[in-house]
Formats: sequence, structure tokens, C-alpha cells
Amino acid sequence: MALIQSPNAERPSRLPLAAATAQVRAWLADGSHRSIAQRVAGAAFMIRVLSAALIYASQILLARWMGTFEFGIYVYVWTCVLLIGDFADLGLASCAQRFIPEYTRRKAFDLLRGVLAYSRWLAVGTATVVAAVGAFAVQMAEPWLASYVVLPLSIACVTLPFFALMQVQDGIARSHNWISLALMPPYVVRHVLMLVLVSAAYLFDFPTTAVTAVVAVAISFALTVIGQTIVLNRRLARTVEPGPKAHEIKTWLGVSLPIVVVEGFYLLLTSTDILVLQQFRSPEEVAVYYAAAKTLALVAFVHFAVSAAAAHRFTEYHADADRSRLAEFLRDSIRWTFWASLAATVVILALGKPLLALFGPSFLDGYQLMFILSIGLLARAAIGPVDRLLTMLGEQRICALVYASAFALNLVLCVVLIPPLGAQGAAISTAIALLAETILLFWVTRVRLGLHVFIWGRQAAR
Repeated sequence: MALIQSPNAERPSRLPLAAATAQVRAWLADGSHRSIAQRVAGAAFMIRVLSAALIYASQILLARWMGTFEFGIYVYVWTCVLLIGDFADLGLASCAQRFIPEYTRRKAFDLLRGVLAYSRWLAVGTATVVAAVGAFAVQMAEPWLASYVVLPLSIACVTLPFFALMQVQDGIARSHNWISLALMPPYVVRHVLMLVLVSAAYLFDFPTTAVTAVVAVAISFALTVIGQTIVLNRRLARTVEPGPKAHEIKTWLGVSLPIVVVEGFYLLLTSTDILVLQQFRSPEEVAVYYAAAKTLALVAFVHFAVSAAAAHRFTEYHADADRSRLAEFLRDSIRWTFWASLAATVVILALGKPLLALFGPSFLDGYQLMFILSIGLLARAAIGPVDRLLTMLGEQRICALVYASAFALNLVLCVVLIPPLGAQGAAISTAIALLAETILLFWVTRVRLGLHVFIWGRQAAR
């Protein structure tokens, strides 16, 4: 005899799904700072993951189309662009995240309108001067440079004003929680355009050299920043009432210049390995090391995503003198950073060989380097976005000193270890420097702010 099934028999199995759906909807509708930060960090991470996929695909294609020699030249030139580009905006991208929440809280709308407008013009003007000086310096240094890097480096200087403007607009958009507008243009749109341009050159039998790739980068920067500017201006027009603009340029620069030193030394810290490796080893070995390091990029993206969501919140809580909310939000941000970074590290190391094989058989030599580099990345993840905490709370000078010390250590270790060990020496140097940086940042935050910033342990009270 057939069993008679109640019409509601499937209801119990549907209840967990319905409950989960309701929880997700409630979380999406929650206007608390914690939920907003989680959504912003999640969106930032997903955008960076998409960006990583695009970058990885473009790097694989470039490595195969260009060969390891030309690809190694491109990697070296692009590293120089990143290094100089981070200085070119004078730290005004981070400065925007510091002052936009403050001016909004104070209802200082004339200063708010001023920082939205003048910070961008100031960054573009400064970067244009840096680009001109950089191009002149390349020409003057031509007798001491390898002939194959002179033209790509000269062309790369053109990207700097666009780079600086994009960074400042990134900071402005983050301060309004417009994370897609902040990150999609530089991390997705630009890479798509660059890949399309290089693919077109390859398909139409243009030489796929480092020069071709750098020209594609310059064009993609220009087109992307124009689109981002148009969209950002439209959103700001709906958000900020028109009116007079005021400026505190001296105050802005007093905050931004130490910040750019912080960011500059961190970029130096993470770029020294490639720059020194280029001086002692072949472009082929540089290419292998770069592929291994970028394969681990997903781990660093976690830190980036949480920082994108947390920086302006640190400023808000500090401006309100709300230490308890600051400490609680800091603990959350450290947990989000570490556990997600640990999970990403395990997955990437498990898939390391197949991923490196996509570049070509010779790139498998970089697999052991990934294990060494992951030690430094996990150490940094264990203290969360503490660098952003320090810069947003006015401790940017001591933070800069920490990064300068870590950079100096990395430079010395690279010069000592790369000649005998090659790429392995570069990886060891970077991992040790990141570990030293983590210890120093933990100690500085404990002493200066009375806050415990390690993943394990209890929050200090003051």
C-alpha cells in the first residue's frame, strides 16, 4: 500500500534554507557599521579575486606570447611603475579616507568639497612633474641601463598622472563605501582593456614585446581613469551639495606625506626582492620568481579587502572618542584578515604546481618559493590592518619608521642572499622582513595606543 505523504512533509527540509535566506537578507539590510564593513570587505575581496583571475590570465598569456626574457623585462618595468606611482599621489588617496569622514562629521562642507576637488588636481600635478623628471632621469641614465629597458621605462612614465588620479579617486570612493567604483576600474576594467590591446597586437602579428605591453598599459590607464572620473563626479553631485570650496593644503600634506612614506616603504619592502634580483640574475629567473609571488597574491588580497572596509571606520570611531567600538571593530578586522588569509594560503599552496605550470614548464621551479613567501604573508595577516589603524589615528610617522626599518632589512638581506641563492634568497629575505615588520607593528601599537593587535591574546585596556 502506498504511503500517504502530507503536503507539508517537505517543509522541514525547506526550513533551514528559508532561515538561511532570511538571515542573508537581514544581513544585507543591516545598516550597522559592522555589517557594512563586512559587505564592503567581502565585495573588495571578490573584486580582487576577479582581478587576480584576470591578472593571472594576462600574465600566463604574456609569458607565453612574449617569452620569459621579454616577460621578465615587462615585470621589471611594471614593478618600477608601481613603486614610483605609489609616491606620485603624495599619499592623498589615504588622506582622503582620513579627512572625508572627519569633515562630514563636523559638517565642514566647504572643506569637504575642497578635499574632493583639490586633492585630485594636486595629485595629477605632482605626478606629471614626477613623470617628466622620471623620463629625463631614464635618458640621463641610459649609459648605465640595459639597452632593452630604456624605451619601456620611458613609456611607462606616461602612466603616472593617470595612476595618481586613479588612486585618489579610489580613496574618495572608499570613503563613501562605493567599493565597486573604487576597485573595479583599477583592478578589473584596466586589466581587461590591457589584455584586449595586447591580444589584438598578438592576433594582428605586431611584435609582442615588453614595449608593446607597456604601451597597452598606458592606454588602458588613460581610458579607465576617464571613465572612473565621469562616474565619480556624477555620484558626488548627488551626494554633496554644491557650494564654496575651502582647503587646508598644509594640513592635508602634513598628514599625507608621512602616509606616502608609509605606503612607499611598504611597496619598497615588497618590491625590493624583484628589483635586486633583476640586478644579479637573468630576466628568466625574475619571471619565475614573479609568477610564484603573484600566485600567492590572493593571500594579500584579504588584507587589502579588510583595509578597504576598515580605514575610514577607524577614523570615525577615533573622531567620536569611542574607544570601545574602535577596539571591538579592530578585533573583528584582525579575525577576518587572519582566518581568511590562512584558508587562502592552504588552497593556493595545494594548487601551486598546476597554477605555475600554466605559465610554462620552467615556472615550476618557483613552487618551493611559495612556501617561503607564505610565512611572511601569514605573519602580517596575524595583526590585521594595523598599518591603516596607525595612519588613521595620527601615528603615521612611527608607522613609516617601522616600514623603513623593514625595507632596510629586506634590502640588506637581498643583497647578501640573492647572489649565492638567487630567487630563493629573495624569498627568504622578504619573508624575514615581513616577520620583522609584524613584530614591530605589534609592539608600536601596544605601546602607543594600548591596543592588542595579534590574532591570539586578550585586548589590553587603557
